Amino acid sequence: MEKFQTITSTYVPLPIENVDTDQIIPARFLKATTREGFGDNLFADWRYDKEGNPKNDFVLNNPTYAGQVLVAGKNFGSGSSREHAAWAIGGYGFKVVVSSFFADIFRNNALNNGILPVVVSEAFLSELFASSGKNPQATVTVDLKEQTIVNNDTGKSELFEINAYKKGCLLEGLDDIDFLLSNKDKIETYEQQRPFAY
Repeated sequence: MEKFQTITSTYVPLPIENVDTDQIIPARFLKATTREGFGDNLFADWRYDKEGNPKNDFVLNNPTYAGQVLVAGKNFGSGSSREHAAWAIGGYGFKVVVSSFFADIFRNNALNNGILPVVVSEAFLSELFASSGKNPQATVTVDLKEQTIVNNDTGKSELFEINAYKKGCLLEGLDDIDFLLSNKDKIETYEQQRPFAY
């Protein structure tokens, strides 16, 4: 994984509540076992008609909106535990998802795949939607080290919570296996020094 850097980016507003993982990546796309191509099918049923043509009224098909940040409505990522939802979001190019509430399994899958889920207050979320409505080029700055998100349109900011271990992994660009391998010497030393248990 890439090391997570402070991001200042325009953002894509998706003011829809209760977005579940089947809406993020429909079940018919889950046969693949690698991460390639999932970004093309992110929100497929909202994004394309039955003939596969882009729907003009869906935000991902609107060239006015772009960026590395997805700002979504409350309760994002509910439903089944498919890791493919995080693959699709990352594959599309999002590095951050902002919402006022995430389903636990989705949040963990996102973190495990280098995507930062940022929980903000409902008031701050509403302000982000308002800012993008007035100015599609509005930006946010997400600073993982300081655990802050700033609406650069208004100057308002909030702190967000993140598990310290996952924060460290994102900052260093490590997944769980990389983290274990980076501590291989410490693990081997511990195993050699600990008394055998019988």
